[in-house]
Amino acid sequence: MGQGSRSFEELVAEGAAVPTEGWDFSWFEGRATEARPSWGYAVSLADRLAGATAALDLQTGGGEVLDFALGRAPKAPVLTVASEGWPPNVAKATALLAPRGVAVVAAPEDAPLPFADEAFDLVSSRHPVRANWAEISRVLRPGGTYFAQHVGPHSVFELVEYFLGPQPEEVRTGRDPGRERADAEAAGLEIVDLRAEELRMEFHDIAAVVHFLRKVVWMVPGFTVETYRPRLRALHERIESEGSFVAHSTRHLFEARRP
Repeated sequence: MGQGSRSFEELVAEGAAVPTEGWDFSWFEGRATEARPSWGYAVSLADRLAGATAALDLQTGGGEVLDFALGRAPKAPVLTVASEGWPPNVAKATALLAPRGVAVVAAPEDAPLPFADEAFDLVSSRHPVRANWAEISRVLRPGGTYFAQHVGPHSVFELVEYFLGPQPEEVRTGRDPGRERADAEAAGLEIVDLRAEELRMEFHDIAAVVHFLRKVVWMVPGFTVETYRPRLRALHERIESEGSFVAHSTRHLFEARRP
């Protein structure tokens, strides 16, 4: 599946040129693969939306997951709102979700949510940078649900440590589901379901690695092709000889309820 006939420079240039807005990963088709969690988050979210009256999707990215779930839901909430902190994604999500009547609010992920107390009976999020449990609890109605898929600890660390070297233990164990459970409970939420899985990823060419690191910017902070060119070239040669670079992502499904 590799792009073996193409040079390192061509592949790197291609990976560096692809737009990174939104959470549409279709460009990776044939160039990288990632196993999907068994619980099927977007389809499950569709079921939750059908039973909600007021829903909020946090850190919605380009709105792709929410758009898919609303398209699958037998009925939509009376009110659906999405928030996003990165301006290019706000524009993309607005264009995608406005036809569904969804308001997209620009809200930095580290700031308090610009919504009233007890405004929503469903709060969702796919791969939030960080879950602000106090704010999630505040905007949920009593009996309301937080339903989300989080990135787990040491996700794709084979790739991270290839570029950055061994990471300290506190970085490796960040996003630990047990710690997130404790933080959610401290904010007054009851955990209904918490499931974790480790999933195989394969990168079949260096363009896919470059695009991935440009898109998922917290993996290798400050990543640029120029800074890491020697490591990229060595990895290109490794992929050419072995066929792919294998890593593992971690995900957990979170369902919490405000009593």
